[in-house]
Amino acid sequence: MKRCINAALLYAVLAMAGGVFYREFTKFNGFTGKTTLSVVHTHYFLLGMVFFLLLLLLEKNFSFMGAKTGRTLAAYHIGLNLTAVMFVVRGVTQALALTLSSGMSAAISGVAGIGHILMGVSLTLLLVQIKRSVSAARV
Repeated sequence: MKRCINAALLYAVLAMAGGVFYREFTKFNGFTGKTTLSVVHTHYFLLGMVFFLLLLLLEKNFSFMGAKTGRTLAAYHIGLNLTAVMFVVRGVTQALALTLSSGMSAAISGVAGIGHILMGVSLTLLLVQIKRSVSAARV
């Protein structure tokens, strides 16, 4: 449970840093359009902080975490951070109006997609673990 609260705290700090970076970086560069930097803040708050706070509550009530949970959560962390880093990369290129080749643009999108897939699979595995734990508790 301590890992969940530490992860929630870490992602809250990263979310605030992402929001400040977005605001200051775009202001410093005189950028007023839309950029993916704006979603780093919300992704870290919701998929990071809120997710781990909810996980903490579920663990407290159902004690579902087992030996495989650590690997699943590691994959979730990797997926979330990979996604956020690619959002920052894409957002910086947008704010600086850098021209990317179609291959480079596809690579950025592809890596962000891999991060989303890792998060989706990890979330599904965690939900299955929670479901099994809840079903076992009712018997």
